[in-house]
Amino acid sequence: MKKESETEIFMIEAIKEAKKAYKKLEVPVGAVIVKDGKIISRAHNLKETKADTTKHAEILAIQKASKKLNSWRLLDCEMYITLEPCAMCAGAIINSRIKKIYIGAMDEKTGAAGSKLNLFKDFTFNHNVEIETNVIKEQCEKILKDFFKELRTMKKQTK
Repeated sequence: MKKESETEIFMIEAIKEAKKAYKKLEVPVGAVIVKDGKIISRAHNLKETKADTTKHAEILAIQKASKKLNSWRLLDCEMYITLEPCAMCAGAIINSRIKKIYIGAMDEKTGAAGSKLNLFKDFTFNHNVEIETNVIKEQCEKILKDFFKELRTMKKQTK
């Protein structure tokens, strides 16, 4: 039996967060932030629940980690995200000084880590973020596909 890597273990934790969002009829995106091999924050999308465009999993996870570390600088932290971050979240990741992000599924519509644009590689900022993509990609894609399929079915039933 194959032993899961640390990267996979943390992405599974992000997937658990995405499942929480799914249950709330939020786009199922989850994020965890890790420092020194331990999860220091976790979050999932709450945009619909809070009626706030900025309540993305990444932003919420950054806020929680900053509070826990009592600093906006998340030096030596890594973030595991089930879906490629948008431009807003990519900017927050850069500004919070996160060392590396691990991405599950890529987002061809709004992704800012290589799909639509790449804020991490194509522009020069005062901080560079390492990126690893396609971590447990199939599971991360499946939860999103299932969610939107279910949402379309629900909309058809209400017509």
